Amino acid sequence: MDESIRKQLLPGATVKVTQQIAARDHTWTTVTLGTVESYLQKTTGSWYAHSKNDKLWLDRLRIRKADGEIITLNLDDYSVVELQSAAAGTTTTESAAPEAAAS
Repeated sequence: MDESIRKQLLPGATVKVTQQIAARDHTWTTVTLGTVESYLQKTTGSWYAHSKNDKLWLDRLRIRKADGEIITLNLDDYSVVELQSAAAGTTTTESAAPEAAAS
């Protein structure tokens, strides 16, 4: 994910997250709107990842939807995070496109 958008994922910011799962003959797309509760990079329990400390680090975005539901999204290269409104005290509005293009 682009570092500029990562710095703006502060509690109180409103975001639109579009995620895709590729299947053989179609793509399953999900759009989630909500307010950022927290953003962090956290390890998985994966023992085969062979990365830092033999763990796979994932970007995790916790948001609260308008109906009060709290969701934790695991962000990948195909996730698009768009800032709808910045958190209190910030003014920049940007969107981050996936770093790897989906084929």
